[in-house]
Amino acid sequence: MAQVTLICGKICAGKTTFAKRLQKEHPAVLLSCDELTLILGQYLGDAHDTVTKRVQAYLYEKSVETVNAGISVILDWGFWTKASREEARRFYESRQIPYAFYFLDVDDRTWRAYLDKRNRAVLTGETNAYLVDDNLIAKCAALFEPPDGSEHCLRAVDFLPDP
Repeated sequence: MAQVTLICGKICAGKTTFAKRLQKEHPAVLLSCDELTLILGQYLGDAHDTVTKRVQAYLYEKSVETVNAGISVILDWGFWTKASREEARRFYESRQIPYAFYFLDVDDRTWRAYLDKRNRAVLTGETNAYLVDDNLIAKCAALFEPPDGSEHCLRAVDFLPDP
């Protein structure tokens, strides 16, 4: 039966790497908010948050269409707040679509190593991703709310690559 898998974790915690691994193990369509917003432009400035919300709304609808066609979906966009995770739960429950959350909880040393590795790859053109500077780190850190025990998120452990 097709389902939706949602990946939760702070910026640059390995969500996309984990999503791609899941996709290989359990065939699914990967829907990435960053992938679409980056097509629109690396630097959207003040419009970034508005564009992101619109892209997420679009991907929610596409996920329903895809699951209804019998194909599983992986949503890769962080679900940084408890409210965003609750919104996703309500969305899928109201449509009787099975779903599961995975939470990537990396320690600070590993996280910093991932950030450094990603930023080097962005600066050398090896990857098309957001450059994560200190301002973006501060913004995201202020927004991120790790899931608590009541949220029933599966912890993604023992999958993370070396930084």
